[in-house]
Parts: sequence; C-alpha cells; structure tokens
Amino acid sequence: MPSPTPSASAAAAARNRSHPPHPFSLNFFSTRDDVAAACIALLDPLRAGASPGGALIRVGASGTRFDETAAQGEGFARPLWGLAPLLAGGFQWEGAEVWIRGLINATDPESEEFWGYMEDKDQRMVEACPIGFALAIAGDAFWKQLDEHQKKNVAAYLGSMNDKDMPNTNWLWFRVFANLGLAHNGAAYSSSQIERDLVQLNTFYRGSGWSNDGPAGYTQMDYYSGSYAIQYLQLLYAKLAGSQDPARAEEFKERARAYAVDFAYYFDASGAAITFGRSLTYRFAMAAFWSSVAFADVELPAPLNWGVVKGMLLRNLRWWSQQEHIFQPNGMLNIGYSYPNTYLAENYNSPGSPYWCMLVFAVLALPASHPFWTATEEPHPAELGLLSPIRKLEVPLQIVSCRGGHHFLLCSGQSCHYPLKNTQAKYGKFAYSAAFAYSVSTGSYTLEQFVPESTLALSDDGGEIWKMRREVLDARFEEHDGLPVLVSAMKPWSDVKVDTWLIPPAERNPYWHLRAHRIESKRAVDTAEGAFAVHGCWERDGRTLGPFDVEAQEGYRCEKESVLAVSESGAVGMVELLGAETGRKGSMLEADANSNLVDPRTLLPILSSALNAGDTKWFVTAVFAIPDQSVPQWKEIYEEHWNKKPSVPAWLLDLIKADQQISQ
Repeated sequence: MPSPTPSASAAAAARNRSHPPHPFSLNFFSTRDDVAAACIALLDPLRAGASPGGALIRVGASGTRFDETAAQGEGFARPLWGLAPLLAGGFQWEGAEVWIRGLINATDPESEEFWGYMEDKDQRMVEACPIGFALAIAGDAFWKQLDEHQKKNVAAYLGSMNDKDMPNTNWLWFRVFANLGLAHNGAAYSSSQIERDLVQLNTFYRGSGWSNDGPAGYTQMDYYSGSYAIQYLQLLYAKLAGSQDPARAEEFKERARAYAVDFAYYFDASGAAITFGRSLTYRFAMAAFWSSVAFADVELPAPLNWGVVKGMLLRNLRWWSQQEHIFQPNGMLNIGYSYPNTYLAENYNSPGSPYWCMLVFAVLALPASHPFWTATEEPHPAELGLLSPIRKLEVPLQIVSCRGGHHFLLCSGQSCHYPLKNTQAKYGKFAYSAAFAYSVSTGSYTLEQFVPESTLALSDDGGEIWKMRREVLDARFEEHDGLPVLVSAMKPWSDVKVDTWLIPPAERNPYWHLRAHRIESKRAVDTAEGAFAVHGCWERDGRTLGPFDVEAQEGYRCEKESVLAVSESGAVGMVELLGAETGRKGSMLEADANSNLVDPRTLLPILSSALNAGDTKWFVTAVFAIPDQSVPQWKEIYEEHWNKKPSVPAWLLDLIKADQQISQ
C-alpha cells in the first residue's frame, strides 16, 4: 500500500482530534436560541466539577496567587454572568439547581463549603459581582428560592465587603453590584457605600468615553476599560439603577456612545478582536461591551445601529467557535487564548478564571422582541466605507487603522502599574492587530524566547538577555501629511535612549505602517525589531516554513535590508528605508513554540543591527502586512503591494538630516 503524500499527512494531522467537537464550536450564532444554546453548552460541563454542596466548581488543577477555595469559587460564580440572563430571559435549564444550592452553601457559615467572609483586597470580592448581578436580574430564580435564614446569610456575606479595603481599580464596581443585588430584593445593603464607590470610580474617567483602570498615574486603558468591567458595568448599572439615579445613568450612556465609535475599530470583518492588554484568557468577553449596549437599551450614533451592534457581537462569537482548542477534553474552558497556554496568563488566572467570558451573554435577558434581536445583522461599517480608515484615539494614546481591511492599532503611553507577567508584550508593543495576534516571551534566554514581535529589542550582552519597551516616556501626538503620528521615548538603560515615531498607513500604501527610531547609546548594543508573527509551517506538509517556493507561493525571502514571509496567515514583511548605511539585515526568527496567542508555531520577520558605544543611529522601518483573515484576495495582491514600498516622509527626512548635522 503506498504511503500517503506529505499534503495528505498534513491534512490528516490537522483533522485529528483528542476529543469530539464541543457544541459551542458547532454553533451558527445566528439567532437568540443559538446564543442561548451556546451559553448552556458552556454551563453543562461545569456540573461535573461541582462539589456536593454546589458552592465550589473545580475546572482544573493549576494554581493562582489566591487560595483554592477562592479559585473554585470563581468556577462557581463567573458562570452566573451567563446563567442569570439565560434564566431572566425565560430560558429553562435543569442545571440551574446546582447554582442555587451552591449560593446557599457558599454563604452559610455552618456549611463545610462556606467560602469565608471577605477580607481586605480579597479575590472573593470579584466573585461577589456576578452574584449581585444574578440577584438583580434573576431574583425569582435565586433569591426567591431561599428561606429567610438563607437570605440573611447571603446578605451578610455580600455585606461583609462594605467595610473592607479594596484595590483602587475596576474592583470598586464589584462592591457596587453586590449591594445592588441586595437592594433589588429588599435586603439590607449600603446605599452610602454605593455612592462612595461611584464617586471614586468617576475619578477614573478621562474623557471621550474612556476610563482608566485606576487613579491618576495609572495608564491602563485596555479591555477592562470597556468590555470586562468599567464600560460594561456602567451600562448594567444604568439599566438596573437608572430610575433611582437617572442623571448618572444618562452620563454612563453618553460615555458609551462616545466610546463605541472608537471601540468598533478593535474588531475586524471576520469578528476577531485586536489582542491588546491583559486577561485575554477571558476570550469573548472582549466583545461584551456590545452586549451591555443592548442590555441597557443604548442607541449608538450612526453608523452603529442595532444591526451593526448585533453583527459585532455575533461575528466575534462565530470567530471563537472556530477556535476549537479553547476547551479541555471534559468540555470546560482551558487557560489560554486560541489554545491552552499559560505563558500569557496572569498570576490571578485560576482554572475557573476564563469564565469571565460569560459577560457576553447579557443579551439573553432581553426579550425576543428587543430591537437587538429583531434587527437584521449588518456587516462591519468599515467594510461599507462608513468609518474613517484612520482614527486618532486621544485619550488612550492610540491610532487605530482599518485601511486595507487590516484592523490594528499603534500604541504608546500605556503600561501596567504592577509587575505583570509579560507586561512588555501586553502594553509596550508598537502595534497590536486583530489578524496577527501578539506574542509573549516564553523565557529569558536568547531572542527566540524573548520574541520581539512588533517591538524593538536591545541587548548589551551579546544576545543572551534582551530588553523591550515597557515604560513609555513623553508620549504625545503630532500631525504630519494629514495623518496623526505617535511620538514617544524609552530608556532601556540609563545611558540608552530610544525615540520612536509611529506612522499609520497612508492611502497610497494601505498595507504599510512606518516606525522611525533614533537610538542614542553610550554602550554597545545589539538591536532586533520584529514585524507581526506569522504561521510558521508549509501548507503542503505542516513542516517548518523555509525559503520562498515560487510554485507554492509560500516561504520567506531575506534580501539586503528586507524580509518577507508568506504563509497561511497572509503576507508580512519589513524594509529598512534608510538602506545599507544602517547596517540592518533582514532575517527570519523561529519563535519559541507557544509564544503566539493564536498560532503555536510561528516565524517572525526581523531586522537586526548593532551599535557601538557612543553611537547615535536612525532606523526607519516600513512594516508590511496583508492578513488572510480579513483580506480574502490577499494572495492575488500581496506581491504588487510589497513592491510598492513607501519612502521616508519628507518631514521625517528633514528631521533626520537636521539631527545628523547637529550630531556632526
């Protein structure tokens, strides 16, 4: 019997599975019933991990910075974000009994499954939020099933956070919702604490719809500022407390209207979201803002009508339905993004942590007659030319682009206020894309582990340890040739300074963005700058991608000061526009396995060069990217556009020449 061809073997390996497809992965996400079925498909497997009393649900065995009771409490509480609207919307599910029983035992000091009263800055405070939400919208299913003693236990447990110290971040919203849930059921709660927390949360607001995840001095405006917590919970509050607090509710809705136009750029035509910031293991919670808009009955400005909002949400869920490796064999979610991966995880990600994704199901509480459900789904407005191709986001210091169908952002000025794992990758990169997910470092030895994707890495020890942008200095906008430009600096060492200009795609070069760097170094350093990471295997046999194959139209080319990779991901490349005088050379880096959020095997186009002690050098990097995901005709056009390399803008050339004259 003849052996299979390489292409047949590769196809067989791709099709092979360790377990049957998850029902979530077979969902069409077209109707209200489809979304309800997806919610139930996520809830069903959790029953197998429930403790006898239902208060603890074990999703996995990995550890986290807080105790195991709190970790399994996450496994219980976070699914309530989906279960509560499911029941509030009139759907039936027999497994709800586990959560009713669990709520009783989790809050009963006499139960062996009692979670323990909350202490200062306790993880249990986070899980009080979905409990409060469930009580507020599905009181008939939860509160009314309790006897008087059990109701007092629940009230005492949630109320135990009212006199405790909390992180001065989005966490304050969790206490608001714990009290709100009690208030909706006539139980004892603290209205004064709600007011104090809301006043403090309002100090996080920075304008144009954007809130910071914390006070002045913090610079995190990621998905927590939108879908995970602040925007999302503002809108839920507007709906649930609007009659008692109408002025504040209307203010929250106005913020959402301003924010929504910016946030629309974070999603591409396929439904994928730009990977940026922390907690991306929450997955489709990234799109939960659109669900909260519908829940709160907020009509957004044109072109974001109900059909567009519906499309934003459902396309994202469809995209996730294609990421079939997000599930364990037992049907529960794993820690990771598109596949199991703890390199990206934070130290607060327990096995139950990913179920914050259930935020996306708030729309299930809406009746079938709601305009969200009755509207005809519409395409992304960028596809119809209804959004400007380039938009400056003044507050978060970002430039978003949908030019050429590639949705990505240029970023400067953000960083995490505490030592977050892989913080350089999550906030410090130059560019973040919906089509080309970001990569994280897997270790601290050699460039293959550091993975300088969409960033500039520097080493002063011959390439063993590399530094990438973490803290950004002096970030600001300039405008040149009718486009916004992001300007910033970093100091990887006290005697090395890098000034950077980030320039979005011009109309004549829709698939190119520019990065200019001025490096002044008092020590000898090696430099390596990466483009977006691409799928690193041949389509024909699944083996590691090699030099370009003209017949296959796959592979990579390294020519002088440029490098181009073509694979299943699309086409990605880099060119040094200042030429050979920079000493830069293009090459292909085989990134460490599992460094990328979406693709476990990637290659990274890089440009490398060295500086001597006392050198001041300029680099102007042109980065090329045409994604397979959102540009269907990319194979027919990539070569033409790769050959249309941009030139150095005149204003930038003048700046470089003036600086070089001063240096001389």
